[in-house]
Amino acid sequence: MKRSLISVAVLLGVAASAQAASLKISCGAVGQELELCKQAVAQWSKKTGHDVQVVATPNDSNERLALYQQILGSGSDKIDIFQIDVVWPGILANHLVDLKPLARGAEKQHFAGIVSNNTVAGRLVAMPWFTDAGLLYYRKDLLEKYKQPLPKTWEALTASARKIQDGERAAGNDRMWGYVWQGRAYEGLSCDALEWLVSYKGGTIIDNASGKPSINNPQAVKALQTAAGWVGTITPKAVLNYGEEEARGVFQAGNAVFMRNWPYAWALTQKDDSAVRGKVGVMALPKGGADGRNAATLGGWQLAVSKYTRNPQLAAELVLFLTGSEVQKQRAINGAYNPTIGALYRDPAVLQANPFFGELYNTFTSAVGRPSSITGTRYNQVSNQFWNATHDVLSGKSDAASALARLDASLKRLAPAGFGRAQ
Repeated sequence: MKRSLISVAVLLGVAASAQAASLKISCGAVGQELELCKQAVAQWSKKTGHDVQVVATPNDSNERLALYQQILGSGSDKIDIFQIDVVWPGILANHLVDLKPLARGAEKQHFAGIVSNNTVAGRLVAMPWFTDAGLLYYRKDLLEKYKQPLPKTWEALTASARKIQDGERAAGNDRMWGYVWQGRAYEGLSCDALEWLVSYKGGTIIDNASGKPSINNPQAVKALQTAAGWVGTITPKAVLNYGEEEARGVFQAGNAVFMRNWPYAWALTQKDDSAVRGKVGVMALPKGGADGRNAATLGGWQLAVSKYTRNPQLAAELVLFLTGSEVQKQRAINGAYNPTIGALYRDPAVLQANPFFGELYNTFTSAVGRPSSITGTRYNQVSNQFWNATHDVLSGKSDAASALARLDASLKRLAPAGFGRAQ
């Protein structure tokens, strides 16, 4: 009897292992991304019995996209689920599974605009995971100490940053800077620079209605001139090599008055080892002058299933679990990752962890999209040219008017009839 029970147990174990599948998911590693991804994946693995390996990918979005294109372009099944940027659905769509039949209506609980962004030629190629919008972080204690109001315009920010920076340096902190942001020549700079442009009413790089460049205008010139004026005065010259984490490092160490970053930075500034814990406020980014507007670039990441996976149904089930309300709530509370499910912005636990989620709800829902839909598969070329032209201005290699005139001509050569039109 004992032997037969052992035999049954062995057979059941063999059957279970035969049914268990193995998946690989790529996750980012900015801030707490990787840690929270692993935690949620472990929950699903424990619940289902399936093995999931989390694959870390480059933090630099340009490098990550290049890696994805290499893997997908070869038809490789080495990664089943990809974490993709909000501007990549049009670029990668041909390699991704249509999740709409597998989602069974789950997409309807997410923000409609993001679902629309992730739908290419009628196919839902990715599920929304978390959304983003550029925000301004500030030192509450320092603004109070120097009796400075919250800056409503970039001009006001420049003046306050300089006043506080100079005061703190005179008091002995020679490492203090007024304002840090993302200035490296990469996608993050396109995000920052688009905010400057739109805040000064200088266009959106490519006009969505006509498909033609809207970059070559006096307001866009003014926007880039303003930003270039920060470098070496209220912003360290090293900003030309800063990504999100470099900017956060300076601010969180207590060496900057203001910082532009994504919502994820909030949770990290409030950790026990943060030099600025309890001293940080968050607000909308300033306007470009008195007649400008507040502008935040739409960011965020999605989860997509590779067309080359051997387990499309199972991979879709994991995606639906990770993008569901329970996991999004955990990520919002523990990592300040903005949910894509509207109901969570009314959740008391989420709002207690992230007070600004409620205050800046309109900032998140009205964020400015990059021109990825209109440019389609050529978005990366457009953005590359934009961030390089901007970097040339910031580094002093070119004046703003000349750089934008060259960019305008280059974009017109890329799409003579306009983007989104037959060439």
